Amino acid sequence: MKEQAFFTISWKDEKIIVLDQRLLPTEEKYVELGCVEEVHRAIRNMVVRGAPLIGVTAAYGVALAAVKASRGRVRSDVKAAVEFLKTSRPTAVNLFWALERMERVLQKDCTEEDLVKCLVEEARLIEKEDVESNQCIGEFGAELLKDGFRVLTHCNAGALATAGWGTALGVVRSAVASGKRVHVYADETRPVLQGARLTAWELMKDGIPVTLIPDNAAAFLMEKGRVDCVIVGADRIAANGDVANKIGTLKLAIAARYYDIPFYVAAPRSTIDYEVSCGEEIPIEERSPDEVKNIATCKIAPCDVGVWNPAFDVTPAELVTAIVTDYGVLAPPFEKSIERIRYLER
Repeated sequence: MKEQAFFTISWKDEKIIVLDQRLLPTEEKYVELGCVEEVHRAIRNMVVRGAPLIGVTAAYGVALAAVKASRGRVRSDVKAAVEFLKTSRPTAVNLFWALERMERVLQKDCTEEDLVKCLVEEARLIEKEDVESNQCIGEFGAELLKDGFRVLTHCNAGALATAGWGTALGVVRSAVASGKRVHVYADETRPVLQGARLTAWELMKDGIPVTLIPDNAAAFLMEKGRVDCVIVGADRIAANGDVANKIGTLKLAIAARYYDIPFYVAAPRSTIDYEVSCGEEIPIEERSPDEVKNIATCKIAPCDVGVWNPAFDVTPAELVTAIVTDYGVLAPPFEKSIERIRYLER
C-alpha cells in the first residue's frame, strides 16, 4: 500500500509529537506534548481530533504521566492522569476504551521501572493496532466500491483522524490501491470545516480526486445522480447500531435514504460501545459559540447572538446500510451483528 505523506502522532524521546490540525491546510506544523496537561489541552482544543486518534493520544498521555512520575508515585500519577484525560471530550468512546486498556496495565505485579515500560509498550501497541484495524476496514470496505464510484463523505475520517490510513477514507484509499477509480465529494463540514481544511488536504496529498462542496449542496448533488454511496466515520456506535458522528451526518443519512443511496459507516470495533443500548444514551458534546460565530479570526455573526453548537448528532440504525469494521462488514439487524463481534472479543 502507498505510504502516507504525513503522520499524525509519534512517541519520541519520551515526548508525544503530533500534527497540529488546527493550522491545516495553510501550515503543516508538528508540536511536542511534554506533560499530561498539554495532552488534555491538545485533545480538548482539537490539536488532535477524530475518535481513534483521540484514543491513541490519550494512551500516550498516560504513558507520559508514568515516565514523568517521581519514584513511588507511578501508580498514583497514572490513575490521576486517566481520570483527568477522561474529562477532555465526552462523545468519542475510543478515548475511554484506550484509557481503560492503559489502566488495566496497573494490575501487573512488577516494579515501577517495569510498569513504566509496560505502559509505554501498551500505548505503542494501541497505536500499531489502530493502523492495522484501519487497513482491515479499508480492505473490507473496498469491496463495496465499484470502479468509477463517486463517494460523498462528511467531516474527516481519514488518516488525520487516526494513527494512520483512516476509516471512511481508508476505504477509499484501499479501493484506489486495488486499482479502482474513486472520486470523493467532501462536505465542508461547518462550523470547524474539517472537510474543507482536512479531508480535501489529505486526499490531495495522496493524489485522490476530490471535489469540495458546501454542506447545503449535498442533497442537491444526490438529486443530480452524482453520488453512488455515502461513507462516514463514527465517534460512538451504540449496541443497536445507532451512530454518533460529526454534526450534519444525520441529514446526509436522511437524504441518502430518500434518494436510495447506500449509507455506510466505517469504524473500528473500539468505537462500538456495548454498554450503550441506543443513541439516546450517547453524551453529545456542545462546543464554544465562537466556533459558529467566527471562521478563524473573522467574525461572521453578531457578537451577542445566541448559539447552539452540538459537535455531533445521532443517525438511527435504520438509516445505515452497513457498518464496516475491522472484523468485517456488519449488516442489519445490527443488534445481532454487533453482538457477534462482542462474542468474538471475549
